[in-house]
Amino acid sequence: MSAEAISALDSSVLVLNKLYLPIHVVSARRAFSLLCREVAEVIHLADDRFEAHTLESWCQLSALREQFPEDEHDYVRAVNFEVVVPRIIRLLIYDRLPQRAVKFNRRNIYARDEGRCQYCGARFATPELTLDHVVPRSRGGASTWENLVCCCVRCNMRKGGRVPEEAGMKLVRRPYKPKRSPLIRVTIRDRRYRSWRHFVDDAYWSVELT
Repeated sequence: MSAEAISALDSSVLVLNKLYLPIHVVSARRAFSLLCREVAEVIHLADDRFEAHTLESWCQLSALREQFPEDEHDYVRAVNFEVVVPRIIRLLIYDRLPQRAVKFNRRNIYARDEGRCQYCGARFATPELTLDHVVPRSRGGASTWENLVCCCVRCNMRKGGRVPEEAGMKLVRRPYKPKRSPLIRVTIRDRRYRSWRHFVDDAYWSVELT
């Protein structure tokens, strides 16, 4: 399998329960596994309406290349076939809403702060950001959602082991614990995932996603 196909299999797919409520985000590899086991169907946005497809009908639709511009879709290509990676799948039996807390990790903190230094407000590439304890650990500050923020190297050095007020600095936004995965908000800004907005818009849904 080509490197391109492997990359496509790592792309994100939104999972809905039987009632069309968002419950999870999985890799395309996992999504195809669920489709092959016939426990899920593809939900596809076409001409402002949603269509349901089995894996077989989805493969047939994938052959119509004009339906799927390459700049908006990912393809899994094998020797004898190619199939478009679905953006949304729906479980055919599961109707519950699992309660999962947002994972406390570096990736979700970067996503929550949108890749911005929370002191100077500038946006940086992930490798150029660090995590800063607002109240330093030397002062008893804990490693929690409410005390960790993204920080550029320059601001981190300026702040040192002080609290922001002592360093003459202010937070752009007070850190908080997200109610749902901040990665969802980041992902749906990509035009390729615009169909997700119908299901994860804050104005309509309050389910936590992980």
